[in-house]
Amino acid sequence: MMVDKDLRSNYDRVELEEMVQVALLCTQYYPSHRPRMSEVIRMLEGDGLAEKWEASQNVDTPKSVSSELLPPKYMDFAADESSLGLEAMELSGPR
Repeated sequence: MMVDKDLRSNYDRVELEEMVQVALLCTQYYPSHRPRMSEVIRMLEGDGLAEKWEASQNVDTPKSVSSELLPPKYMDFAADESSLGLEAMELSGPR
């Protein structure tokens, strides 16, 4: 579920999909492939998202990351295979 259940169906599905696409663009593997904040704002305002999304679908990303390429603080996370089994969780309240 991507939307607060209290909203029920009181949200724009197209807008939700666009926000998820922008979020995914912001988490591209290579920092140089991520949009600048000014681009993010324009995309959220409805300008250029389709082009940026289409371009991102044609970019090759590594299938796995070698631990020798990771900074030391990320090596424990990469080695911990149990962290890959993520489950949905509900927050106890607003943060």
